Amino acid sequence: MEKNSKIFIVGHKDVVEESLIRYFKENDFTQVFSSSQLGLDTTIQSSVNRFFADHKPDYVFLNSIRAGGIKANQENPAEFFYANSASQNNVIYAAHKFATKKLLYFSSSCIYPKSCPQPMNPEYLMTSPMESTSAAYSTAKLAGVKLCQAYRAQYGFNAIVAVVATAYGVKGDIDASSAHVLDSLIAKFYEAKVKNQSEVVLWGSGQPCREFISGDDVARAAVFLMKHYNKEIPIHIGCGKDISIKGLAQMIKEVSGFNGNVVFDPSHPDGAMRKLLDNEPITKLGWVPQVDIQKGIQEAFNCYQQKMEFKK
Repeated sequence: MEKNSKIFIVGHKDVVEESLIRYFKENDFTQVFSSSQLGLDTTIQSSVNRFFADHKPDYVFLNSIRAGGIKANQENPAEFFYANSASQNNVIYAAHKFATKKLLYFSSSCIYPKSCPQPMNPEYLMTSPMESTSAAYSTAKLAGVKLCQAYRAQYGFNAIVAVVATAYGVKGDIDASSAHVLDSLIAKFYEAKVKNQSEVVLWGSGQPCREFISGDDVARAAVFLMKHYNKEIPIHIGCGKDISIKGLAQMIKEVSGFNGNVVFDPSHPDGAMRKLLDNEPITKLGWVPQVDIQKGIQEAFNCYQQKMEFKK
């Protein structure tokens, strides 16, 4: 990619889209388009085709346009399935039709089976059922993987797939109704601290383990892969280690300064017990994450705190 390459980022004002926009701005790229900033509805094929015809992007970073944690997945399966399927179908089609040089599709670790050997590898895809709480979203994301591979096989279109661990960062979604676990915990512990609550109640048993990665690391990895990776096999963007939800809650509790109790409610679902990605392929290419989770959580919490205090 050159500094004047036309770059198109598809997202929903989430941490990945925001981190990519920030990366390109800080590195002086001059022609960067974002679906969110443009107000482009990528579920409408005619609108997507018109954008590609007018701007002819050289490189496309294709992320989800609807996503969230367990609660959001359970409440919005139809929207998560339809919106993401329609968006990725339209964008991949248009990227091929209008001769985009390369497309990177962001998939999710939830595409792997619920009971998957750890760390997870592409060879395990579709070998057993997915986690039921996110099945609609996961199926759409897996379909996107297969569509990229189909366009590569039939047309030689250079579409690559990056499976990403749970991303977090300073632009994370902190709406409890839709957020992923880390961002949701930041909001909950901040509220408990300022309201002097005696306890924070969290969904599930606290036993599941999750792998988290900074949005800034995702952006750097995505640009690295756009430059250095050209195979049909999905490649992972992760940090190579995970942490239990209980351990994560303790870490965020300490960062927030909350002194009350943490209570887990096992009447709510845990989701998959573990989702650790094998990140050896990308590290062998020469990329390694730069942001330690404790530092990343501190930065994310500070940003959220400043945002909330500014609203007062």
